[in-house]
Amino acid sequence: MNRNEWIIQAARLQAAEQPFALVTVLRAQAPTSGKAGDKAVVTADGQIHGWIGGGCAQPAVIKTVRRALLDGQPRTIRIAPSDESAERDLGDVLEFGMACHSGGTLELFIDPVMPSALLTVVGDSPVARALVSLAPRVGLRVAVVAHGAQAVDYPDADTVLSTDDVPAVGAQLASTPFVVVATQGRRDLQGLKAALALQPQGLWFVASARKAGVLLDTLVTSGEDPAAVARIVAPAGEFIGAQTPEEIALSVLTSVVAARRGHAPKAVISAPAAVFASAEPVFAPAPASAPAMADAPLVAPVAAGSCCGGVKKSATQREAATVPALTAVAVEATAAVAASAKSSCCGG
Repeated sequence: MNRNEWIIQAARLQAAEQPFALVTVLRAQAPTSGKAGDKAVVTADGQIHGWIGGGCAQPAVIKTVRRALLDGQPRTIRIAPSDESAERDLGDVLEFGMACHSGGTLELFIDPVMPSALLTVVGDSPVARALVSLAPRVGLRVAVVAHGAQAVDYPDADTVLSTDDVPAVGAQLASTPFVVVATQGRRDLQGLKAALALQPQGLWFVASARKAGVLLDTLVTSGEDPAAVARIVAPAGEFIGAQTPEEIALSVLTSVVAARRGHAPKAVISAPAAVFASAEPVFAPAPASAPAMADAPLVAPVAAGSCCGGVKKSATQREAATVPALTAVAVEATAAVAASAKSSCCGG
Protein backbone atom coordinates (compact mmCIF):
# COMPACT_ATOMS: atom_id res chain seq x y z
CA MET A 1 0.00 0.00 0.00
CA ASN A 2 1.22 3.47 -0.90
CA ARG A 3 1.07 5.49 2.33
CA ASN A 4 1.22 8.74 0.35
CA GLU A 5 -1.83 7.90 -1.76
CA TRP A 6 -3.73 10.50 0.27
CA ILE A 7 -1.95 13.32 -1.59
CA ILE A 8 -3.31 12.21 -4.98
CA GLN A 9 -6.80 11.55 -3.64
CA ALA A 10 -6.97 14.88 -1.80
CA ALA A 11 -6.15 16.73 -5.02
CA ARG A 12 -8.74 14.72 -6.96
CA LEU A 13 -11.52 15.30 -4.42
CA GLN A 14 -10.75 18.98 -4.08
CA ALA A 15 -10.81 19.48 -7.84
CA ALA A 16 -14.20 17.75 -7.94
CA GLU A 17 -15.52 19.98 -5.11
CA GLN A 18 -16.14 16.90 -2.95
CA PRO A 19 -15.84 17.04 0.86
CA PHE A 20 -13.35 14.86 2.72
CA ALA A 21 -11.33 14.80 5.91
CA LEU A 22 -7.56 14.63 6.26
CA VAL A 23 -6.82 12.30 9.18
CA THR A 24 -3.38 12.42 10.79
CA VAL A 25 -1.96 10.12 13.47
CA LEU A 26 -0.67 12.43 16.22
CA ARG A 27 0.55 9.83 18.71
CA ALA A 28 0.77 6.06 18.73
CA GLN A 29 1.47 3.82 21.72
CA ALA A 30 2.66 0.37 20.69
CA PRO A 31 1.52 -2.06 19.65
CA THR A 32 -0.20 -0.26 16.75
CA SER A 33 0.19 -0.53 13.01
CA GLY A 34 -0.33 3.21 12.62
CA LYS A 35 2.60 5.48 13.42
CA ALA A 36 2.82 9.17 14.28
CA GLY A 37 2.70 11.19 11.06
CA ASP A 38 0.69 8.65 9.07
CA LYS A 39 -2.09 10.25 7.07
CA ALA A 40 -5.20 9.29 5.14
CA VAL A 41 -7.99 10.97 3.23
CA VAL A 42 -11.37 9.71 4.46
CA THR A 43 -14.70 10.37 2.74
CA ALA A 44 -18.21 10.35 4.19
CA ASP A 45 -18.97 6.99 2.56
CA GLY A 46 -16.11 5.38 4.49
CA GLN A 47 -13.40 5.22 1.83
CA ILE A 48 -9.89 5.50 3.27
CA HIS A 49 -7.01 6.55 1.03
CA GLY A 50 -3.67 6.32 2.82
CA TRP A 51 -2.76 4.68 6.09
CA ILE A 52 -3.80 5.42 9.69
CA GLY A 53 -3.74 1.95 11.20
CA GLY A 54 -5.61 -1.31 11.07
CA GLY A 55 -9.27 -2.24 11.06
CA CYS A 56 -9.79 -1.73 14.80
CA ALA A 57 -9.38 2.05 14.52
CA GLN A 58 -11.30 2.57 11.30
CA PRO A 59 -14.94 2.45 12.55
CA ALA A 60 -14.29 5.23 15.10
CA VAL A 61 -12.45 7.31 12.49
CA ILE A 62 -15.21 6.99 9.89
CA LYS A 63 -17.91 7.81 12.46
CA THR A 64 -16.07 10.96 13.53
CA VAL A 65 -15.30 12.00 9.94
CA ARG A 66 -19.01 11.91 9.13
CA ARG A 67 -19.74 14.22 12.06
CA ALA A 68 -16.94 16.59 11.06
CA LEU A 69 -18.25 16.82 7.49
CA LEU A 70 -21.68 17.82 8.80
CA ASP A 71 -20.52 20.83 10.82
CA GLY A 72 -17.08 21.53 9.31
CA GLN A 73 -15.36 21.42 12.72
CA PRO A 74 -12.05 19.57 13.32
CA ARG A 75 -11.76 17.00 16.10
CA THR A 76 -9.13 15.07 18.01
CA ILE A 77 -9.94 11.49 18.95
CA ARG A 78 -8.20 8.86 21.04
CA ILE A 79 -8.73 5.16 20.47
CA ALA A 80 -7.66 3.18 23.52
CA PRO A 81 -8.01 -0.40 24.81
CA SER A 82 -11.27 -1.00 26.68
CA ASP A 83 -13.78 -3.73 27.36
CA GLU A 84 -16.47 -1.34 26.15
CA SER A 85 -16.73 0.42 22.79
CA ALA A 86 -18.44 3.47 24.27
CA GLU A 87 -17.16 6.98 23.54
CA ARG A 88 -16.37 9.66 26.12
CA ASP A 89 -16.08 13.39 25.57
CA LEU A 90 -13.03 14.55 27.51
CA GLY A 91 -13.29 18.16 26.39
CA ASP A 92 -10.43 18.54 23.96
CA VAL A 93 -10.41 14.85 23.00
CA LEU A 94 -13.15 12.38 22.11
CA GLU A 95 -12.11 8.95 23.41
CA PHE A 96 -13.31 5.68 21.90
CA GLY A 97 -12.95 2.34 23.61
CA MET A 98 -11.44 -0.42 21.46
CA ALA A 99 -11.99 -4.08 22.26
CA CYS A 100 -9.37 -5.32 19.79
CA HIS A 101 -6.59 -7.57 21.10
CA SER A 102 -3.73 -5.37 19.89
CA GLY A 103 -3.81 -3.26 23.04
CA GLY A 104 -2.28 -0.13 21.49
CA THR A 105 -3.50 3.47 21.66
CA LEU A 106 -3.90 5.92 18.79
CA GLU A 107 -4.56 9.65 18.90
CA LEU A 108 -5.68 11.20 15.63
CA PHE A 109 -6.55 14.66 14.33
CA ILE A 110 -9.51 14.84 11.93
CA ASP A 111 -9.54 17.95 9.74
CA PRO A 112 -12.58 18.36 7.43
CA VAL A 113 -11.91 19.88 4.01
CA MET A 114 -15.14 21.35 2.67
CA PRO A 115 -15.78 22.46 -0.91
CA SER A 116 -16.03 26.20 -1.41
CA ALA A 117 -19.59 27.38 -0.80
CA LEU A 118 -21.70 28.74 -3.64
CA LEU A 119 -23.18 32.24 -3.44
CA THR A 120 -25.94 32.93 -5.95
CA VAL A 121 -26.43 36.58 -6.82
CA VAL A 122 -29.81 37.39 -8.37
CA GLY A 123 -29.97 40.58 -10.39
CA ASP A 124 -27.94 42.70 -12.78
CA SER A 125 -27.30 45.86 -10.76
CA PRO A 126 -24.24 47.77 -9.52
CA VAL A 127 -24.48 46.03 -6.14
CA ALA A 128 -24.85 42.63 -7.81
CA ARG A 129 -21.75 43.22 -9.93
CA ALA A 130 -19.77 44.34 -6.89
CA LEU A 131 -20.83 41.21 -5.00
CA VAL A 132 -19.75 38.95 -7.85
CA SER A 133 -16.36 40.64 -7.88
CA LEU A 134 -15.80 40.53 -4.11
CA ALA A 135 -17.15 37.07 -3.20
CA PRO A 136 -14.34 34.97 -4.78
CA ARG A 137 -11.83 36.96 -2.70
CA VAL A 138 -13.25 35.36 0.44
CA GLY A 139 -13.37 31.84 -0.99
CA LEU A 140 -16.91 31.75 -2.38
CA ARG A 141 -17.88 30.43 -5.78
CA VAL A 142 -20.44 32.63 -7.50
CA ALA A 143 -23.46 32.00 -9.71
CA VAL A 144 -25.31 34.88 -11.36
CA VAL A 145 -29.03 34.76 -12.13
CA ALA A 146 -30.34 37.71 -14.15
CA HIS A 147 -32.62 38.19 -17.12
CA GLY A 148 -30.41 38.79 -20.16
CA ALA A 149 -27.11 38.48 -18.26
CA GLN A 150 -23.98 37.83 -20.32
CA ALA A 151 -21.05 35.76 -19.06
CA VAL A 152 -18.58 38.30 -20.47
CA ASP A 153 -19.94 40.87 -18.00
CA TYR A 154 -19.17 38.60 -15.01
CA PRO A 155 -15.61 37.27 -15.43
CA ASP A 156 -15.41 36.27 -11.74
CA ALA A 157 -18.57 34.12 -11.80
CA ASP A 158 -18.46 30.35 -12.14
CA THR A 159 -21.97 30.21 -13.63
CA VAL A 160 -24.08 32.84 -15.37
CA LEU A 161 -27.76 32.14 -16.08
CA SER A 162 -29.38 34.59 -18.47
CA THR A 163 -32.87 33.81 -17.16
CA ASP A 164 -34.65 34.23 -13.84
CA ASP A 165 -37.45 31.86 -14.84
CA VAL A 166 -38.17 29.78 -11.73
CA PRO A 167 -38.19 26.26 -13.33
CA ALA A 168 -35.02 27.02 -15.32
CA VAL A 169 -33.16 28.35 -12.30
CA GLY A 170 -34.20 25.39 -10.16
CA ALA A 171 -33.05 22.93 -12.82
CA GLN A 172 -29.63 24.51 -13.37
CA LEU A 173 -28.78 25.40 -9.76
CA ALA A 174 -29.78 22.33 -7.80
CA SER A 175 -28.05 23.33 -4.57
CA THR A 176 -26.89 26.71 -3.34
CA PRO A 177 -26.54 27.53 0.37
CA PHE A 178 -26.59 31.33 0.09
CA VAL A 179 -28.54 33.71 -2.15
CA VAL A 180 -28.48 37.50 -2.37
CA VAL A 181 -31.20 39.24 -4.37
CA ALA A 182 -29.78 42.55 -5.61
CA THR A 183 -32.23 43.39 -8.38
CA GLN A 184 -32.62 47.01 -7.23
CA GLY A 185 -35.89 47.75 -9.01
CA ARG A 186 -35.43 45.46 -11.99
CA ARG A 187 -37.65 42.35 -11.80
CA ASP A 188 -37.61 42.39 -7.99
CA LEU A 189 -40.57 40.05 -7.48
CA GLN A 190 -39.41 37.59 -10.12
CA GLY A 191 -35.91 37.58 -8.62
CA LEU A 192 -37.27 36.87 -5.14
CA LYS A 193 -39.39 34.00 -6.46
CA ALA A 194 -36.38 32.49 -8.23
CA ALA A 195 -34.35 32.81 -5.03
CA LEU A 196 -37.04 31.12 -2.92
CA ALA A 197 -37.20 28.24 -5.39
CA LEU A 198 -33.56 27.44 -4.59
CA GLN A 199 -34.44 26.88 -0.90
CA PRO A 200 -31.15 28.30 0.39
CA GLN A 201 -29.93 28.27 3.97
CA GLY A 202 -29.61 32.05 3.89
CA LEU A 203 -31.44 34.55 1.68
CA TRP A 204 -30.76 38.30 1.71
CA PHE A 205 -32.66 41.03 -0.16
CA VAL A 206 -30.91 44.33 -0.90
CA ALA A 207 -33.71 46.85 -0.35
CA SER A 208 -35.04 49.37 2.11
CA ALA A 209 -37.33 48.19 4.91
CA ARG A 210 -40.38 49.83 3.30
CA LYS A 211 -39.81 48.26 -0.09
CA ALA A 212 -39.02 44.87 1.40
CA GLY A 213 -42.20 44.95 3.46
CA VAL A 214 -44.36 45.56 0.40
CA LEU A 215 -42.68 42.86 -1.69
CA LEU A 216 -42.67 40.23 1.08
CA ASP A 217 -46.40 40.85 1.55
CA THR A 218 -46.89 40.40 -2.19
CA LEU A 219 -44.96 37.12 -2.17
CA VAL A 220 -47.23 35.69 0.53
CA THR A 221 -50.44 36.81 -1.16
CA SER A 222 -49.20 35.32 -4.44
CA GLY A 223 -48.90 31.89 -2.84
CA GLU A 224 -45.29 31.63 -1.65
CA ASP A 225 -44.66 29.71 1.58
CA PRO A 226 -45.03 32.23 4.44
CA ALA A 227 -42.37 30.49 6.54
CA ALA A 228 -39.86 30.70 3.68
CA VAL A 229 -40.70 34.36 3.06
CA ALA A 230 -40.24 35.12 6.76
CA ARG A 231 -36.62 33.94 6.52
CA ILE A 232 -35.70 36.56 3.93
CA VAL A 233 -33.23 39.02 5.47
CA ALA A 234 -34.11 42.59 4.55
CA PRO A 235 -32.54 45.11 4.77
CA ALA A 236 -29.46 43.04 4.04
CA GLY A 237 -26.00 43.43 5.47
CA GLU A 238 -24.15 44.62 8.55
CA PHE A 239 -24.21 48.26 9.62
CA ILE A 240 -21.06 49.92 8.29
CA GLY A 241 -22.59 53.16 7.02
CA ALA A 242 -22.40 51.84 3.45
CA GLN A 243 -23.25 54.25 0.62
CA THR A 244 -21.56 53.14 -2.61
CA PRO A 245 -22.47 49.88 -4.42
CA GLU A 246 -19.10 48.43 -3.43
CA GLU A 247 -19.60 49.33 0.24
CA ILE A 248 -23.12 47.90 0.23
CA ALA A 249 -21.80 44.70 -1.35
CA LEU A 250 -19.14 44.51 1.35
CA SER A 251 -21.72 44.87 4.12
CA VAL A 252 -23.91 42.14 2.60
CA LEU A 253 -20.94 39.86 2.06
CA THR A 254 -20.03 40.29 5.74
CA SER A 255 -23.39 38.77 6.66
CA VAL A 256 -22.90 35.90 4.22
CA VAL A 257 -19.47 35.09 5.65
CA ALA A 258 -20.87 35.21 9.19
CA ALA A 259 -23.64 32.78 8.23
CA ARG A 260 -21.13 30.51 6.52
CA ARG A 261 -19.10 30.39 9.74
CA GLY A 262 -22.15 29.61 11.84
CA HIS A 263 -22.81 33.06 13.32
CA ALA A 264 -26.46 33.94 12.78
CA PRO A 265 -27.70 37.46 13.52
CA LYS A 266 -29.78 38.13 16.63
CA ALA A 267 -33.48 37.35 16.48
CA VAL A 268 -35.34 40.40 15.21
CA ILE A 269 -38.39 40.37 12.97
CA SER A 270 -37.51 41.02 9.34
CA ALA A 271 -40.82 40.34 7.56
CA PRO A 272 -44.01 42.41 7.39
CA ALA A 273 -47.01 41.68 9.59
CA ALA A 274 -48.86 39.83 6.83
CA VAL A 275 -46.12 37.22 6.75
CA PHE A 276 -46.37 36.52 10.47
CA ALA A 277 -50.16 36.51 10.37
CA SER A 278 -49.96 33.28 8.38
CA ALA A 279 -46.74 31.73 9.64
CA GLU A 280 -45.02 30.80 12.87
CA PRO A 281 -42.54 33.43 14.15
CA VAL A 282 -38.99 32.78 12.99
CA PHE A 283 -36.05 33.22 15.33
CA ALA A 284 -32.34 32.80 14.77
CA PRO A 285 -30.78 29.97 16.81
CA ALA A 286 -29.17 31.17 20.04
CA PRO A 287 -25.89 29.17 20.05
CA ALA A 288 -23.40 30.08 17.34
CA SER A 289 -21.87 26.60 17.67
CA ALA A 290 -24.93 24.70 16.48
CA PRO A 291 -23.76 21.61 14.56
CA ALA A 292 -25.63 22.24 11.32
CA MET A 293 -26.61 25.42 9.49
CA ALA A 294 -28.94 23.75 7.02
CA ASP A 295 -32.02 24.26 9.22
CA ALA A 296 -31.00 27.56 10.79
CA PRO A 297 -33.36 30.40 9.85
CA LEU A 298 -31.50 33.62 9.26
CA VAL A 299 -33.12 36.91 10.19
CA ALA A 300 -31.95 40.49 10.32
CA PRO A 301 -33.01 43.82 11.80
CA VAL A 302 -35.59 46.19 10.39
CA ALA A 303 -35.32 49.87 11.23
CA ALA A 304 -36.11 53.24 9.79
CA GLY A 305 -33.83 54.54 7.13
CA SER A 306 -30.38 53.33 6.19
CA CYS A 307 -28.34 52.23 3.25
CA CYS A 308 -28.80 48.51 2.79
CA GLY A 309 -25.70 47.87 4.86
CA GLY A 310 -27.80 47.34 7.97
CA VAL A 311 -29.06 49.54 10.79
CA LYS A 312 -28.80 49.85 14.54
CA LYS A 313 -31.73 48.41 16.49
CA SER A 314 -34.03 50.57 18.54
CA ALA A 315 -34.73 49.90 22.21
CA THR A 316 -38.13 48.43 21.27
CA GLN A 317 -36.50 46.01 18.83
CA ARG A 318 -33.87 44.95 21.36
CA GLU A 319 -36.60 44.22 23.90
CA ALA A 320 -38.64 42.25 21.36
CA ALA A 321 -35.58 40.12 20.57
CA THR A 322 -35.29 38.96 24.19
CA VAL A 323 -38.78 37.51 24.61
CA PRO A 324 -39.26 33.77 23.97
CA ALA A 325 -42.18 34.22 21.56
CA LEU A 326 -43.68 36.99 19.45
CA THR A 327 -46.86 38.58 20.69
CA ALA A 328 -49.41 40.26 18.47
CA VAL A 329 -48.33 43.60 19.90
CA ALA A 330 -44.70 42.95 18.97
CA VAL A 331 -45.67 41.99 15.44
CA GLU A 332 -47.79 45.10 14.99
CA ALA A 333 -45.09 47.34 16.44
CA THR A 334 -42.45 45.96 14.12
CA ALA A 335 -44.77 46.28 11.13
CA ALA A 336 -45.32 49.91 12.06
CA VAL A 337 -41.57 50.51 12.16
CA ALA A 338 -41.16 48.96 8.71
CA ALA A 339 -44.11 50.94 7.31
CA SER A 340 -42.69 54.24 8.51
CA ALA A 341 -39.11 53.58 7.41
CA LYS A 342 -37.58 56.06 5.03
CA SER A 343 -36.32 55.01 1.60
CA SER A 344 -32.66 54.08 1.39
CA CYS A 345 -30.15 54.35 -1.40
CA CYS A 346 -30.65 50.69 -2.29
CA GLY A 347 -33.60 50.97 -4.61
CA GLY A 348 -36.32 51.35 -1.96
